[in-house]
Amino acid sequence: MTHSGDDSDTGLPASLAAAWGLRERPTKGPRPGLTLERIVDAAVALAVREGLAAVSMGRVAKELGVATMSLYRYVAAKDELYVLMLDAAVGPPGPPPPADAGWREALTAWAEAYRQALQRNRWSLRIPVSGPPVTPHSFAWWERGLTALEATALDEGEKLAMIVVITGFVRNEVQMMTEIEEAVASSGASPEDAMRRHERVLRQLADPARYPALARLLDTGVFTGASDPDEDFAFGLDTVLDGVAVLVARKEEEHAVVAEAAARELVERPAVRTPHGL
Repeated sequence: MTHSGDDSDTGLPASLAAAWGLRERPTKGPRPGLTLERIVDAAVALAVREGLAAVSMGRVAKELGVATMSLYRYVAAKDELYVLMLDAAVGPPGPPPPADAGWREALTAWAEAYRQALQRNRWSLRIPVSGPPVTPHSFAWWERGLTALEATALDEGEKLAMIVVITGFVRNEVQMMTEIEEAVASSGASPEDAMRRHERVLRQLADPARYPALARLLDTGVFTGASDPDEDFAFGLDTVLDGVAVLVARKEEEHAVVAEAAARELVERPAVRTPHGL
C-alpha cells in the first residue's frame, strides 16, 4: 500500500501539506480525476447524511466509485481525513469586523460566527481535538481571534490563553445543546415534556436536608421555564468576556504603572556633568 507519508520540509502529513499548497498533488494512477478535494467533499457529504461514524476510507471510496487503495495516494489515514473534513466544513471565518471595532465586539462576532459554523456541522464535534491548528481555515480563525486582542496590553501567551478559553466555551455550548437535543429526540417526548420529566426525577432525589441548594434551585422552576439557546449562549459568552475584560484592564494598569515609574526616573535622574571644555 502506498501511503501519502510526511512532507519532509514541513513535518506535516502529506495530505495536510497538499491542503496548504506546499506539496504537488498526485497525478498518476488509474483514476487521474480523483483529487484530495473530491475525497474530502465526499467524506463531508457522507458525514452530513449519516454522521461521522459512517465515514471510513472504504465507504468514501465507494461513494466516489474508486478502489479504497486509491485514496491512500492522497490521505494516509482516517485521522488525517477527519482533520481535512473539519477544515472544509467549518470554512474560513468570514468578513473581518469593522476597523474601529473594539476587542470585545470583535471577539463577540468571532465567537458567534464559530458557533454558527459548528451548528451547521454538528457531526464535526465528534472529531477529537488532537493538537494545535494545522490547517488553512483553522489558522484563519486563530489569526482573527488573536488580531482582536492585538491592541490590548495582553502578552502573546495571555492572548493565546484567552482564545483557547473562548474556543472551548463555544465548542462546549454547541456540544451540550446537541447532546440535549439528541437525547430529547430519542425519548420521543417534546422538549417541554422531557424537561418536566427530568425535574420530577430531580425532585424525588433532591432531599432538601441533604441538597438544600439544589432543592432551592428546583423550587424556582428553572428547569421547566422557557429557555432560549441564543440567550443562554450570549449570557455565557458575556460572562467569559467579562473575565477577559478584567485581565485586560489589570494588564493595562500594570503597563501604566511601569511607564509612569520609568518617566519619573527619567525626570529625577541627575544630569551627567562633563569635564569643562569638552
